[in-house]
Parts: sequence; structure tokens; C-alpha cells
Amino acid sequence: MATNRSRRLRKKLCVDEFQELGFELNLNLKEDLSEKAVDAFLEAFLRDAMTANGLGYVGGDDFGLVCLSKRGSVSEEQRSLVEAWLKGRSEVVDFTASPLMDVWYPENAINPA
Repeated sequence: MATNRSRRLRKKLCVDEFQELGFELNLNLKEDLSEKAVDAFLEAFLRDAMTANGLGYVGGDDFGLVCLSKRGSVSEEQRSLVEAWLKGRSEVVDFTASPLMDVWYPENAINPA
């Protein structure tokens, strides 16, 4: 594939200066939670940790990808806010948040700022 791309094409492909960053999230919830409690947790998670911080979540109740809700990249600050919110929840046994990564091409390295 050609590497000499026009600015318009780089933007369309979300590469080079248009790279978009996000992170993977693995959640381990308490096993004794009812389905209703899991649903309530997910609603609060989407409302308070995602939407309130301008983020979007694609996935399920145990694994997903966090990205910006519009074009652009998640910041380390936003990632830290999500981690802090999860640490304060009694429903969560533990979780792992990956380092920031390219959400369109996960195998690609992060471009220097």
C-alpha cells in the first residue's frame, strides 16, 4: 500500500496525524450480582464514566473498547477518570485498562505527539 497519501486520505483512514487513541477495558464484576444489579451498574458506567467524560464504550459487561465519542483521541486524563470511577464501585472485583492504543489499527505504534 502506498505510504505517500494525501491529507484527505490520511484523515479518512485515521492514520498519521489523524490517529485516534483509546484503550481496552476488562471488568471483573462480583459473581453474586443479579442481572438487575449488572444492568444498573452498566447504566451508571455509561452515564457517569463514559458520557460525562465525552467517551464512548463498545463492548459488553466484561470487556470493551473505550474511545472518544467523536473524532479524536482519549487522553491520559480521561483514562485516569475512568479508572478512578471504577475503583470507587463496589460491584467491581477488579479491572484492567490497557495503555492507550490506536483504536483503528491496534497493531500500529502510537505516533509521537
